[in-house]
Amino acid sequence: MSATVLVTSRSFSSGSLDLVGRLEEAGLRVVRGPADHDLASLGAYLVDATAWIAGTGPVTDQHLERAPGLRVLARYGVGVDAVDLAAAARRGVTVTNTPGANTEAVAEHALALLLAVLRSVPAGDRRVRDADWSVTRGRQLAGSTAGVVGLGRIGRAVAARLAALGCTVLAHDPWLSDDEVRSAGPEPTTLDELVQECDVVSLHAPGGRTLVDPTWTGASRPGQVLVNTARADLVDEAAVAAGLASGRLGGYAADTLVSESGSATSPLLEAALADRVVLTPHLGAQTTEAVDLMGSMAVAAVLDVLQGREPAHPVPTRAGNTR
Repeated sequence: MSATVLVTSRSFSSGSLDLVGRLEEAGLRVVRGPADHDLASLGAYLVDATAWIAGTGPVTDQHLERAPGLRVLARYGVGVDAVDLAAAARRGVTVTNTPGANTEAVAEHALALLLAVLRSVPAGDRRVRDADWSVTRGRQLAGSTAGVVGLGRIGRAVAARLAALGCTVLAHDPWLSDDEVRSAGPEPTTLDELVQECDVVSLHAPGGRTLVDPTWTGASRPGQVLVNTARADLVDEAAVAAGLASGRLGGYAADTLVSESGSATSPLLEAALADRVVLTPHLGAQTTEAVDLMGSMAVAAVLDVLQGREPAHPVPTRAGNTR
């Protein structure tokens, strides 16, 4: 019986490339499992899995215990904070990811969200559909002071776009020296200074720590607009909602919420905030180009490991979020 590749990423092989066919041509059997990685549902698939192309769902020691024959976990994307890397190492499972595959897609989406908030694009669309041609005055991005928190691949791509559009760009990244930040283009600054000085801020930091909290919103430059295409837990949603309601914040846009189940609620979904909040359902990386590249890199990793080669992008055992 051929080796089995379990796929739990919804968008894998949904672009312009037949990546399932590429795996099957290599003699592998491809099966699809639930994207949420619910252990009760996924257990039957894990038993036979030799390779696993995984999306954003959790990969715990309990998952890996159910997959005794697993040799490679190819994370379809960049972040591996949902993967128990120590458990994978103990069980001899190689973990890989796809760094850079979705950089351009997410950077463009962050900019799209920012412009949508500044110019009230969704609200204007709703009014026109209701035959209401009243005007809401927006703000220009050119001439703004823009802050980027986290200067990894995506943060750098966003910073370059903001500079090209006429912004003065400040950046904070505790992992980089001031010279390294300057070499990427922005001017380095402390987080406190960035909060106080920036008209707009785009978040690209790893998850695991809340950055935007009542202290942030209380100290922020009046009318500041925030964009989050990184991790939901970077933001205290109640604090942002309160900042918007008071007028301290000018707008918020995100590609994620803390709770994303169909029945969940968030203070950011309140009708009174609809004209100043723009939300999208994790579609930042969902371009045909990014889907093809993420999928191709994941397939390459699976084939490399199963055929005895070193994969191009192994994740270090002690890594949390790769950048």
